Amino acid sequence: MTDRGAQNRNPGRKKNNEAKGSLVTKGNSFAKRISTLAVAAGLVGLLGGCATSGNPKDPIEGFNRAMFSFNEGLDKVIIKPVAQGYEAALPSPIRTGVTNFFANIADVFIAVNNLLQGKVPEAAGDAGRFVVNSTIGILGVFDVATEMGLEKHEEDFGQTFGRWGVGNGAYVVIPFFGPRTARDTVGLILDVKADPVANVDHVATRNTLLAVRIVSDRANLLPADKVIEEAALDKYSYMRDAYLQRRRSLIHDGNAPREREDAEADDIERPAVAAEPAPAESAAAPRAEEPKQQSALEPGVTLAQAMADGRL
Repeated sequence: MTDRGAQNRNPGRKKNNEAKGSLVTKGNSFAKRISTLAVAAGLVGLLGGCATSGNPKDPIEGFNRAMFSFNEGLDKVIIKPVAQGYEAALPSPIRTGVTNFFANIADVFIAVNNLLQGKVPEAAGDAGRFVVNSTIGILGVFDVATEMGLEKHEEDFGQTFGRWGVGNGAYVVIPFFGPRTARDTVGLILDVKADPVANVDHVATRNTLLAVRIVSDRANLLPADKVIEEAALDKYSYMRDAYLQRRRSLIHDGNAPREREDAEADDIERPAVAAEPAPAESAAAPRAEEPKQQSALEPGVTLAQAMADGRL
């Protein structure tokens, strides 16, 4: 009777619990929908905009530039102003602690990718960093592991695929997430699935952590804005080339093999040189042949190579 009376006195309790459960489910599904829609937009661009550009690395440049402008507008109106306010309101030690906190969580994810790449010592180091910083560093707020000599790494599933031999594919700009390649777009799906922060069950906590991480990351990039604006005549091309070069370096752990010269330089043929007339011989005594000046363009040497070697 007591339980039944309690239920009668609180007829809305069950409905409230059901409503809370529904909010949690909707919050999780909303975050997943955002990620899915953003990746889907990138895939649609890849499938629907083939061969719209002369650049083989960026065949859907028209679509990418539109997405780049969208992301730039979003950053200009919302993300950058919030990051500037965050930087102005919080002292540097607190901002560093926030950055360290999220970097410590990422070490778990990084360790998994290093292990998948066969880099066991690096994976062990990442796991060690997480243990040390989570305990001595107070949940990662203080980066004690770096001071102990445990190196910080940066890995994700896109890099893992690259180590496995999967090619870049086309360059694509994804709404909200920014530049990727076709390979990194597939890796992004796994990155989101494996991200500990994105998989926190409590909706309010997860959304707060995600928002703080985005603002913290953007605040750390504020000093680079002026450099990019001054250096880039075409910001889109600058960001694209910088992204591709950085990803190539990360995949090879900073020791990327040299790429071939541009096709245009390789296709330049050595200009024909007219044959020199044979020296006239004297009837009395043959005159010694004067040494010929060595041509800057020897057989098999392109114009670009000659200029690089200082021959021209």
